[in-house]
Amino acid sequence: MKAPVRVGVFGLLGSGNLGNDGSLEAVLGYLRAEHPQASVDALCGGPEVVTARYGIPATRLHWYRGEYRTASRAGAIAGKGLGKLVDVVRTAAWVRRHDVVIVPGMGVLEATLPLRPWGFPYSLFLLCASGRLFGTRVALVGVGAGPIGNRLTRGLVRRSARLAAYRSYRDAQSRDALREMGVDTARDEVYPDLAFALPTPPSSELPDSPPVFGREVLPGQGGTPVAPSGPPGPVCVGVMDFHGGDDDRSRAEEIHRRYLDGTTRFVRALVEDGRPVRLLTGDECDRSVVAAILEAVDSPLVTASEATSLPDLMKETAAADTVVATRYHNLVCALKAGTPTLALSYAAKSDALMDRMGLAAYCHPAREVDADRLLEQFRALEKRSTELRRTLAERNLVAARQLREQFTALTAALFPTTDHAQARTRQETP
Repeated sequence: MKAPVRVGVFGLLGSGNLGNDGSLEAVLGYLRAEHPQASVDALCGGPEVVTARYGIPATRLHWYRGEYRTASRAGAIAGKGLGKLVDVVRTAAWVRRHDVVIVPGMGVLEATLPLRPWGFPYSLFLLCASGRLFGTRVALVGVGAGPIGNRLTRGLVRRSARLAAYRSYRDAQSRDALREMGVDTARDEVYPDLAFALPTPPSSELPDSPPVFGREVLPGQGGTPVAPSGPPGPVCVGVMDFHGGDDDRSRAEEIHRRYLDGTTRFVRALVEDGRPVRLLTGDECDRSVVAAILEAVDSPLVTASEATSLPDLMKETAAADTVVATRYHNLVCALKAGTPTLALSYAAKSDALMDRMGLAAYCHPAREVDADRLLEQFRALEKRSTELRRTLAERNLVAARQLREQFTALTAALFPTTDHAQARTRQETP
């Protein structure tokens, strides 16, 4: 009898970040479609959430439960230090039980948001080093990377990437960043973000996206996208608890105030034009920004979404005339849904995504939000709505085809032969 292939998924999953969970959902869809006999479990930030939502066993990523809280007392500092040592053993033991470990998407090789080297970069290094030690293939699939100023963080990221058995990236800039760190990326490929493998919500007015798993849909089979008719409709504004990146710590509060003030002024201008505004988030921490805007604008035209997944966010963006968003996966959802979108860009990954989808002209710097200029760009975007919906429909067809290629390449590179899986089982059988 054939032993099932043991697959682990790894990352800050189930921790409140919808983009991370969306990447996991896409990979689970691939595994269930292409490798239904695989045994799948997770080592992740929110194991209870992952098990409840996706039906797979899950283990907590860190032994110390206060890992991502600031440690100021002696007991907390000691707990964190001890946790780093315990996690070496815990991670190695978990990796050893698997044939393959997949890190699904996420910006695991970048520092576009504040990041400490002994947080996730250390955890990723333990994973990849354990994979190399025990012969478990570790795959960094569709991940994001970027220049890293902190020397220790950069070193951990570089070593993790080198130890991985497979790497692919969500944009060319990510691959370039790894190459500049000294990683040989000659065999690494670039594909669209994994969230583009998720199904388009039924409520979308666009033609259905071609399935990533199953029969290919050719251009023209779904009809022609049309812009909404009648009076101007709702606008989705995706907000973020944005304080700059890892190198902006000294002026983080200034960046946040400027971002919040500019975004609030923009929302107020939309309301004065009579436009309904739906505020979107992508992480639990963004709710403070939603609350601040609701208090400042104080209009029944402004409401807050309760979306708890990327499919939920896609439904919100599909129902809108236009989207203005900050978080990367808010942008992905809007573009995947085929809705004309303007990016409040905080990193090169946002610019690259908008360029890939044909909307490079509609980016605005998140660090210096100018409400008047943003409103001008917004109105210019809406004038081209019909044309841009057609462009997005075409680009989504391309993305779906490229992700089918990604998953085909992943199967060829990662999944062990039956003999290897059975040999591993015999080695671990008492």
